[in-house]
Amino acid sequence: MNVPETTEIPQAVAEENAPDRENVNVRGLFGIDSNLTVSRFTRATAQVPTLDASYQFDKSTTLAILAGFTHKSRVLVQGMHGTGKSTHIEQVAARLRWPVMRVNLDGQLSRLDLVGKDAVVLRDGQPMTVFQEGVLPWAMSQPMALILDEYDAGRPDVMFVIQRLLEQDGALVLPDQNRVIRPHPDFRLFATANTVGLGNLTGLYHGVQRLNHAQLDRWNVVASLNYLPAEQELDIVASRVPHLAARNAGRTLIERMIELAALTRQGFAAGDLSTLMSPRTVITWAQNIEIFQDPALAFRLSFLNKCDDAERPLLAEYYQRCFDADLAESLDSSDLVA
Repeated sequence: MNVPETTEIPQAVAEENAPDRENVNVRGLFGIDSNLTVSRFTRATAQVPTLDASYQFDKSTTLAILAGFTHKSRVLVQGMHGTGKSTHIEQVAARLRWPVMRVNLDGQLSRLDLVGKDAVVLRDGQPMTVFQEGVLPWAMSQPMALILDEYDAGRPDVMFVIQRLLEQDGALVLPDQNRVIRPHPDFRLFATANTVGLGNLTGLYHGVQRLNHAQLDRWNVVASLNYLPAEQELDIVASRVPHLAARNAGRTLIERMIELAALTRQGFAAGDLSTLMSPRTVITWAQNIEIFQDPALAFRLSFLNKCDDAERPLLAEYYQRCFDADLAESLDSSDLVA
C-alpha cells in the first residue's frame, strides 16, 4: 500500500516567507466600536480587493470575519440576497491587505475544477499528460482567503471535497496524485449562503440545497448579515451615488427610496409579496435615477418589471405612499379602459 506524499510548507520556510505584519486598531480601521487590535500585512498584492473607503461595516459581522482572519476560524456568512455578504468579507480583507479568491459554487463547478485534473500539453513539440492543480491546491499553498460563494448551491460531490478542508488540520487529499496538501499558515476559508442549510423555504432561492448538517457543524462561526438600519442603508446608498445625494433634497429622495424598500420587505415577510427590494436594488434604482432623471421610471426599470403582475398594484401603492405620486399600475382595469 502506497503512503500518500505530504505536500506542506516547512515551518521555518513558512515563517521566512510569511508577509510582514503590523498591528492596527479595529476602531480606526473599520469604524466600529471595539477596542480590539488586529494584525494586517504591510504590503498589498494584486489579489487584494480594491478598498472602498466609504464602505459601512456591520459590527457583529465584521468581528466574526476578523475572527476568521485572526484566529483561523472557518466563517460562514448567511443572509438575504443583496446584503453584501461577499463584499463585507472582501472589504475586511482589503483593509488587512489579505489576498482573496472568490469561487462561485454554481452547478457548473465540478470536483475536478476544485481539486485538479490531468491535461495534455505540448513540451518540446511533444504531447505530455500533466496534472493541473485546481482552485483548492493553488489557494491553499499561499497566504490567501478563499471565499466560497453560494455555498448552499454546491453539488454534493463538490461539497464533500470541501468538507475535508473543514477538518481540524484542513488538509486536502489528492488520491490520484498520491498527495496530501496541507494549507499555508495564512490560508483562510470563508463561505456565503442565502440560507442556513434548510433549502428553499421562502421560494426565493431556487437551486439551493439542504446542507449536510455534519458539514454545517464544522463551521466555527456562523454570522447573519441581513438588512441594515435605515440610517446605515442611507449612508451606503449615498456613498454609491454621491452626485444624487449632493443635490437639493437628494438625501430626502434616498430616504423615501429606502422607506419603500422597507415596505417591500415587510410585505414579503407578511406573505403579500413574493419578492423584495434588496440594498443592491436600491443602489441600482439610485444609479438609474441619475441616468433617466425620473424616479418613477427608474423604479419601474430597476424593480417593478421584475415583479409578478398581480403584485404591481400593491407596489404602486407603496410608491404612492412614499413619493405622493401615482404609477400607472395603481389604476384599476376600469380606469384603464376609460
